[in-house]
Amino acid sequence: MSSAPGHRTPARADGEPAGPAAPGTAVWRERWWPAATTWLSWLPAVAGGALIALPVLGGGGALAGGLLGAALAVAVLWSLSSTVEVAGGQLRAGRARLPLRVVREVEVITPAQRRAALGPQLDARAHLAIRSWVPGAVRVHLDDPADPTPYWVVSTRHPQQLADAIARGR
Repeated sequence: MSSAPGHRTPARADGEPAGPAAPGTAVWRERWWPAATTWLSWLPAVAGGALIALPVLGGGGALAGGLLGAALAVAVLWSLSSTVEVAGGQLRAGRARLPLRVVREVEVITPAQRRAALGPQLDARAHLAIRSWVPGAVRVHLDDPADPTPYWVVSTRHPQQLADAIARGR
């Protein structure tokens, strides 16, 4: 995930508002972890590591190969995780940053509306910070004449709470 064109670059991890925030702390924070089925899909890497090492190195090697496969799976899945955060007057989605002063409006997108919002209703200039396994989203409409990006679509498991946090942060 990269920064959107033209944008400058002690919260709770469960996506709930953190309450009154001291300067520099997050008002909202949510981590996008891969779905459980994605984690399960990496079990063959663990088994494969063990099976590759077993004939050459025996039982101890199989254990080491399985652990190496598990470490590889965790590293890849960790790299797929990302964070959405409202803090310090900015919305951060992955590595992209959006100053809240350019936010005009925040619209909640329900899981039922998501398909249309990311399909036929999508503006090609929009910045997308989405994960397929995160069902809800918000559309953050921008008011920045210097930026051609009309809005951001940001995945979240708690769309209304994120919309409220952005409104509080403006």
